[in-house]
Amino acid sequence: MTPSVAMREYLAEIYRLQEDEPTVSTTSLAERLGVSAPAVPRMLKRLKRAGYVKHIPYQGVELTEHGQEEALRELRRHRILEVFLVDVMGFAWDEAHEHADQLGQGLNDTLTERMAEMTGEPSRCPHGEPIPDKTGMLPEVDDICIINLNVGHKGTVSRVRTDDPERLKYFASLGLVPGADFAIVGRAPFNGPMRLRVGRDEVVLGVELTKSLWVT
Repeated sequence: MTPSVAMREYLAEIYRLQEDEPTVSTTSLAERLGVSAPAVPRMLKRLKRAGYVKHIPYQGVELTEHGQEEALRELRRHRILEVFLVDVMGFAWDEAHEHADQLGQGLNDTLTERMAEMTGEPSRCPHGEPIPDKTGMLPEVDDICIINLNVGHKGTVSRVRTDDPERLKYFASLGLVPGADFAIVGRAPFNGPMRLRVGRDEVVLGVELTKSLWVT
């Protein structure tokens, strides 16, 4: 069975959520997809019947092997489209996710591969997220959330893990984009604000923003 556009969207979102939690709740899915709570169980039943997800009692759902394959295929389409929108069409990185959501509904593998060729077979999206290759394999990513590091650490921004346009604009205004070098020069106690040196500037990030910043 070929998944519908809506099924593909759910599978990709379940995969994203499973990166941070082993099983995914209906509440988390509803929040991330912007749909009503009653709509989620209906779709999950369809996905379960098709063999894409399995239910874990009292915990939520997780992808089956078949579901993961389809999720990675959808992530490849979405992230390559984001690269195309930014590199070829000139959109800002804070515009790419929303446009990719809308345009991706009609995207097939033939168009995806042509866009991949035109953008030099990218391995990361504009936000630094890894792009699965044609076989569904993800490039190795060895990074850590900056919230886990202490004063004195230096490194490079790997991923900015948010699709909120205003947050992305703010990160860009601070120079905190994938590939940017940083040093942690201060941190308030009890997970308080973190002070970073980025280039010649010092910037301050609150705890909610540090959760989105992944570094090497």
